[in-house]
Amino acid sequence: MSSTKSTTTPAPAPQPARAPAAAWRMLALGVAAQAAGTFLVSTPAYLIPFLHVQQGMPLAEAGLLAAAPTFGMVLTLVAWGALADRFGERWVIAGGLALTALFALVAVPAAGWGYAALGILLLLGGGASASVNAASGRVVVGWFPRSRRGLAMGIRQMSQPLGVAVAALVVPPLAEQHGIGAPLAAVAVALAVLAVACAVGIADPPRPAKPGSPNAKTTPTSTSSSAPTPTATSTSPYRRSPFLLRIHLASALLVVPQFTLSTFGLVWLITALHWNPAAAGAVIALSQFVGAFGRIAVGHLSDRVDSRTRVMRWVAVSGVAVMLLLATTGLLEWSAAAAVMLVIATTVSVADNGLAFTAVAEAAGPHWSGRALGVQNTGQFVAASVVGPAIGALITVAGYPLAFALVALTPLASLALIPRHDEQPLEP
Repeated sequence: MSSTKSTTTPAPAPQPARAPAAAWRMLALGVAAQAAGTFLVSTPAYLIPFLHVQQGMPLAEAGLLAAAPTFGMVLTLVAWGALADRFGERWVIAGGLALTALFALVAVPAAGWGYAALGILLLLGGGASASVNAASGRVVVGWFPRSRRGLAMGIRQMSQPLGVAVAALVVPPLAEQHGIGAPLAAVAVALAVLAVACAVGIADPPRPAKPGSPNAKTTPTSTSSSAPTPTATSTSPYRRSPFLLRIHLASALLVVPQFTLSTFGLVWLITALHWNPAAAGAVIALSQFVGAFGRIAVGHLSDRVDSRTRVMRWVAVSGVAVMLLLATTGLLEWSAAAAVMLVIATTVSVADNGLAFTAVAEAAGPHWSGRALGVQNTGQFVAASVVGPAIGALITVAGYPLAFALVALTPLASLALIPRHDEQPLEP
């Protein structure tokens, strides 16, 4: 009898899971919605040259007006996240955009009623726009597998610099030619269009049943006990470890350079380096555009190295270096070099956001990610709301170069908080 020799072939290397086609549609709508919300939040910052230079408003007061939408977001982010956890993402995003459009529209005539009324409406509009921040991250995490989330969240996070870039290009010339109500009207139109598009095109991602519900699955065990195995989603992820809290605190520090540059970069170029407003606006728009693709690059890198926090630490170290270099070029008044460094520093300053968002959403799990992302955004925007008046006052006293150098201390401090390893993801 002849025997046959069996041979074994090595199993092929596992390929990254593919995202469904619908996921990319959700991502595109999420990016557009977030960019429209950022357009509103960024608009008052790009009114600063008009208010400060032409109307004589003190820089600290103008910075306070610019911080109004951000402060509004702080008040509502966790509530919007809880609504997304409870009712899903579609109507939270669409309804929030529609409400934001309404406040922007009312703010058009309010621009002539006085800055107090305008500030209140900007605060309300910022609070309404927080719906997109809280819910669109859930859409990405819900529709994309882990091996694609870093890239997808990087794409989603490019919406913020894109919205800032649109504001930098649109707001200064519209305010110059038609007054400060014209940019607000443009914002209202963009928000209304996106509200309709999201109501039609977004679908809530599938999610597992909550632990303890009739549809919850139990995990089989080797024991004879019929009791279901508890899962991590049945309790708050904040009780398991300090991971989420450390990411929240580190992100609040890392957002200081980002909002310093987005709030005062334009007025710095115009007043200190003597750029004309159109050219300065183009530099800011370019910096935001490059920063958008920087977020995608670091998100993809985090997928490749399979760690969000490791790449986040690299970004923090880079943030210290670029802010010091920016301060040096400003001190030496090297106009062209300062503009180049502004683009680089802006790119680095926004690169950590997608990494932190992905780490938070994965660690929190599908039933807590809305609230956890709301807390994440709240911490960032609390810090950002302080940047306008605080850094404005610092610049007034110390000048731009020293202020930029001092801002470099915030990414340096964040290194003590960023975990060296990711939390074990809670997959659906």
